[in-house]
Amino acid sequence: MRKRHITCLAGATIATALGLAAVPSAASVPGHHVVGPGDSIQRAVDAANAGDTVLVLPGVYRESVLITKPGLTLRGTGGQTVIMPPATQAKAAGSCAADGNGICVVGTASRTVDEVTIRSLTVSGFSGNGVWASWTDGLTVTGVTASGNGTWGIAQERSTRGDFRGNTATGNGDAGIFVANSVTEEGGATDTRGTRIGQNVLDGNRIGVTARRVRNLVIDDNDITGNCSGVFVVGDESKPAAGAMTVSGNRILENNKFCPATPRLTAIQGSGIVLTGSEKTVVRSNVVRGNVGTTPLSGGILLFKSFVGALNSDNTISGNLVRDNQPADLADRDDSGTGNTFVSNECGTSVPAGMCAD
Repeated sequence: MRKRHITCLAGATIATALGLAAVPSAASVPGHHVVGPGDSIQRAVDAANAGDTVLVLPGVYRESVLITKPGLTLRGTGGQTVIMPPATQAKAAGSCAADGNGICVVGTASRTVDEVTIRSLTVSGFSGNGVWASWTDGLTVTGVTASGNGTWGIAQERSTRGDFRGNTATGNGDAGIFVANSVTEEGGATDTRGTRIGQNVLDGNRIGVTARRVRNLVIDDNDITGNCSGVFVVGDESKPAAGAMTVSGNRILENNKFCPATPRLTAIQGSGIVLTGSEKTVVRSNVVRGNVGTTPLSGGILLFKSFVGALNSDNTISGNLVRDNQPADLADRDDSGTGNTFVSNECGTSVPAGMCAD
């Protein structure tokens, strides 16, 4: 085979991965940067302009990546593109790496980083977070595997309109997917303006999904199993309160791993969906089965006042299939909470009794 033909084939392979099959060599397409084994992803990101695409070819890349440019797409080739920590700490330069994170998308209060996409790659083994975002708008994370990271698999704070779909988060030290107002300050809940967490597989983490002090988001159609807790909605006494979200159509099964207590939270095991200090949250049409434990937060779907004593109010739990959870399928342990309703749930046991549909 002639050398020219081999070169064209290589270009066509890259072009196909980019969705540019008609282009002879994607590496030469304006706005596209191709990274291969031995190259630096960060160098390509730094060279890119807003709106460009950085394609990372199959290989293991030992570095952290910081994105601060809007519209950038960082795209791998699925499980064959793996980002891991640097081999030695001396190589971990920059704020993203210094914090032990894999991929960071970071803006500021006065200038958010908008419309960044992270797609089709694996980020694994970082002491902090696999994917970390702060002060972003319209961040999309899809087809990403975040595994074995010390804190969160995929996490966002102080951000709006995030879209986290079709990802796998497994074996992370805290939540597989984590959305919060801020991880460093107290304060009222952030309106996420419709952030969506959907169609993800969340397995073997401390918590599948944590939504902490946030409002206006959707958690739907996820497979959540083997964690200590499936979904955790966390509020406090600050205003606006956490909540005004929808948790629907999830399959939350056998989250029976045991996680010891932390300074902010009791030990957890066998928790399906937990609302603490939430208001106006709708929990509907979920399948919650086989979540079994002996901690205060164990059970299928549970209302519990927050660790600072904030109450749940005006939440609706309806149309869920909640079976084989212990100590109860449904439990309202927030005795002073008001306006919370349980209706048309198929379950076997509830505390207090009488909340299961006939």
